[in-house]
Amino acid sequence: MNIIGRLTRDAEVRTTSQDKQVVNFSVAVGDSYRNKQGERIEQTTYFDCAYWLSANVARLLTKGTLVELTGRASVRAWISKDGEAKAGLNFHTSNIKLHGSSKRTETAQATTGTSNNKTEDDLPF
Repeated sequence: MNIIGRLTRDAEVRTTSQDKQVVNFSVAVGDSYRNKQGERIEQTTYFDCAYWLSANVARLLTKGTLVELTGRASVRAWISKDGEAKAGLNFHTSNIKLHGSSKRTETAQATTGTSNNKTEDDLPF
């Protein structure tokens, strides 16, 4: 599944008890539709995201950045300290694409180890 949205805060790198690093960030996805009365309804869905492949990408994931994420969504539910039932959406991210200036995109590709640039040595003939 793909989602496109803006980061609501700067990404944070956390280290698990097994010494694995995970990048945590939150993304807001906007949607709009018209109800039966013809009024436009704006709706925002928030995803708590986790990215396990490279902690280096965290420095590029800053508040307000537009991102396209590939991964899978899951729902979590819990009881707050106040005894109130809560629910949220998690997004287990497998691929991150930054939208914006090409310099920033090139930096992200270099950080994550992907590249769209081919040299003559890469040509199949």
